[in-house]
Amino acid sequence: MALAMKKMRLLLLALGLTSLLATTTAADSTRWWRGNLHTHSFWSDGDDFPEMIAELYKTNGYHFLAFTDHNTLHTTNKWVNTETAKSAKIAYPKYAARWPKDWIETRAGKDGQTEARLKFFSEYRGKFEEPGRFLLVQSEEISDRWKTAPVHMNAHNLREVIKPQGGGSVSEAISNNIAAVMEQRQRTGQPMFPHVNHPNFQFAITPEELLQVRDARFFELFNGHPGVHNNGNTTNRAPSMDRLWDIVLTRRLAELQYPVMFGLGTDDGHNYHTNSSRVSNPLRGWVWVRSEKLTPESLIAALEAGDFYSSSGVKLRDLRQSSKEIAIEIETQPGVTYTTQFIGTRRGYDPKNEPQRNAAGEALRVAHTYSKDIGAVLAEVRGAKASYTLKGDEIYVRAKVISSKPHPNPSQKGDVETAWTQPMVPAAGR
Repeated sequence: MALAMKKMRLLLLALGLTSLLATTTAADSTRWWRGNLHTHSFWSDGDDFPEMIAELYKTNGYHFLAFTDHNTLHTTNKWVNTETAKSAKIAYPKYAARWPKDWIETRAGKDGQTEARLKFFSEYRGKFEEPGRFLLVQSEEISDRWKTAPVHMNAHNLREVIKPQGGGSVSEAISNNIAAVMEQRQRTGQPMFPHVNHPNFQFAITPEELLQVRDARFFELFNGHPGVHNNGNTTNRAPSMDRLWDIVLTRRLAELQYPVMFGLGTDDGHNYHTNSSRVSNPLRGWVWVRSEKLTPESLIAALEAGDFYSSSGVKLRDLRQSSKEIAIEIETQPGVTYTTQFIGTRRGYDPKNEPQRNAAGEALRVAHTYSKDIGAVLAEVRGAKASYTLKGDEIYVRAKVISSKPHPNPSQKGDVETAWTQPMVPAAGR
């Protein structure tokens, strides 16, 4: 195989097809990396030590992991009482059994109770990181609020903690926090990127509020926390994340001429000792990123280029997107069936939207109602391979692969393993 590839490259050089050679070389040098971008530990409201969590992900086939504790980085002294905190009573014996005594640092705290010091990111990362195999990313969940709405965002590959920036509206709070991340990125020269977390958590962020933020390029399409309502909530008139994504994409691209917004799959893990749909377990959602290297720089560049897909179980063998076609090949499992929906909005759609109102006729701060033209299923294909050729009038097209296999540990009843590709936007619509 290597000899054949070498001969092909020599032939391309001889024919002067250097651009094709560059494309071939780039494709040959990339691979898929699996990672989670939303993880909590004892540094905030998670119930385990970072070392235990990092080992869990590494041994379950992940290549990178971001710790995103609330409004903190793992850089200051913090101690956990191992005798009074319920979660620490469970976690500490496992931690002590796994790690040598000279690694664990304890002290006598209040009333003589044992406290364990949480290791800094700079201390524990060396226990897990391996070039080309596993990477830890220093991140933070910037946990802000507008009135009663929790406005949470993850910021990745940070050097310094970022305080919540606030704002006069949900959209302004999102914008201000993104600006703080990008200021640090520009000032330090280190690649970083923010993403908007779980819009339906406490029904905090409506599609109309999210789509207004020009610099918001990523949001959580799938989040493994049971309280985020990925599938929507009729009582609170909240759309599913798929529906929200289609509203945001259509209006940003067609009406505002804003950049595309990408959808991330994440865990939002908090609970590591009991598996239940009622708690926020790990290993529920992730991203597969296609890049040359397993480094923050390479991963962030690929994410910002949209060269990734999100998953809650379905794995793709191949994904190709061009200006004319989306082609998918699924890595199938025995006895499992697959349906691929190609979803998008065509030019000439009905743009009319209306706020939802209460009995008194007052507009509610919930998603507007929209035509079915937005986020329509343009084609549906069953089987291991699926492709869609653009007709020329699409504003965007994305693919959703739905399997018949139930999620092994779902956060929402009835969830099946799924994958989502990023929107393909024709050149004229970028």
